[in-house]
Amino acid sequence: MNQQVSYRDKAFLLDHIKSILAFYHPNIVDTSGGFFQNFLDDGSVFDGDSRHLVSSTRMVFIYCKAYQLFGDEEYLRRAEHGLAYLRNVHWDSERQGYNWTLKAHEADDQTNHCYGLAFVILAFATALETGFEDARADLDNAYALMEQHFWQAEDGLYADEASSDWSAVSDYRGQNANMHSCEAMLAAYEATKDAKFLDRAYQLAKKFAVEMADKADGLIWEHYSKDLAIDWQYNKDDPKNLYRPWGFQPGHQTEWTKLLLLLHSHRPEDWMLERAQSLFDRALDVSWDNELGGILYGFAPDGSICDDDKYFWVQAESFAAAARLAVVTGDEKYWQWYDRIWAYADAHMIDHQYGAWYRVLNRQNQKLSDQKSTAGGKCDYHTLGACWDVLRVI
Repeated sequence: MNQQVSYRDKAFLLDHIKSILAFYHPNIVDTSGGFFQNFLDDGSVFDGDSRHLVSSTRMVFIYCKAYQLFGDEEYLRRAEHGLAYLRNVHWDSERQGYNWTLKAHEADDQTNHCYGLAFVILAFATALETGFEDARADLDNAYALMEQHFWQAEDGLYADEASSDWSAVSDYRGQNANMHSCEAMLAAYEATKDAKFLDRAYQLAKKFAVEMADKADGLIWEHYSKDLAIDWQYNKDDPKNLYRPWGFQPGHQTEWTKLLLLLHSHRPEDWMLERAQSLFDRALDVSWDNELGGILYGFAPDGSICDDDKYFWVQAESFAAAARLAVVTGDEKYWQWYDRIWAYADAHMIDHQYGAWYRVLNRQNQKLSDQKSTAGGKCDYHTLGACWDVLRVI
């Protein structure tokens, strides 16, 4: 770790973004379509056939943002390459849905996920913002699908999952899909200035960060039944579930902090700032590892740690939230948190040999595998997105 580096410097953040992009640059493009999504620590590809909608959309976001930031035409070409794959391979015009996973460019899992559509909206909104004018039609189509099949008007939130032909919608209700839908709606609003997207982001934020959180003592629980009762048992035997883990997720509390402050920048109301601070302060108070550094993954309702692994995305979303809080509140403690989280990531999460971040470490800060990125699990969207977000506010 370079003690001379200030993590708050624009030059540091730009260089770090470039270093992550450089990790993926040599091997990520699949000339037969889309992007490779499974990488070992050294940047080599494993399982070149598997594709996941979440990674495909996030890579479009990454290359659009990279072009916006650096103006390199290669990033624009890669964004276009990714957009073509979304439109021609992930999209199934016959059943009017996006394929969740693909194997050798053929549909593997066709379950419809609100979480996936949220990232489709994010990808096309970012593409529109980048200059791909034809992305507006794709954005509007994805929004229409979400409204038609997932929006629960009487409850003010999105359902989570539907069958491949849309005939059946699961009774499960989750905050994660709705949180990323809020993120997507904010991106769509910034790209289009269409107030309907900001209205929906506002509605989702109020629903989950206030109404639903107040059912859980002011923190955001992950899982609910169809009648919106908290489901305290859901996945209790599977705390490491990729998209639906059990327990309070510190990373989701701080991710909501970031989204509430972004919403506040467009439609400021006092409750957004108050809840943003409360979520961040309480999450870090419980989950920061005072002995070994870093933010632990999950804690139980009684405040005990239920998963002591340390995931890359939790650290990234939390330093972005800390920066936004520091700027909005003027409270120096949030810059101190920002520096503390970055120093931990610099020492343990960042691969200074090959580049990019390790996906997950154990409590002792040892990596659990040599798989740096996995389809649907990681493509450094969180780390790059967090750096971009900090650049926006400093």
